[in-house]
Amino acid sequence: MSGEKDLRTLLTSMSPHLNDGEYVFTTAPAGEVPAGTRPVATMWEQEGLTLVLPRADADREGLPYDYVAAWITLEVHSALDAVGLTAAFATALASAGLSCNVIAGFHHDHLFVPHTEAPRALQVLTSLTH
Repeated sequence: MSGEKDLRTLLTSMSPHLNDGEYVFTTAPAGEVPAGTRPVATMWEQEGLTLVLPRADADREGLPYDYVAAWITLEVHSALDAVGLTAAFATALASAGLSCNVIAGFHHDHLFVPHTEAPRALQVLTSLTH
């Protein structure tokens, strides 16, 4: 069940997929995931628990945020020790003036880009597959 390590294969088969919805980064005030929320990612930091969750969940719970993102999944199964994939897509997005927050899952890389720029980010990512 190991993932792909070859950079050329990773780039040509990464198949960026835009997930539906708007996502935000916020923190859990009590250090716990609020009941009724569906985080797509959590990260323990010294300052507290970071949540990445649907914007509607944050709004309903009154959780503060200042960045609304689109969530793009690279559908290639990348190995966690693969070298160069993050650098390649981060460089391409940066060259296009697009910010990107990356979370590596066991199977896939997940990119959070400005929601209003999702179509352009997909275009940039797709260009890397050629």
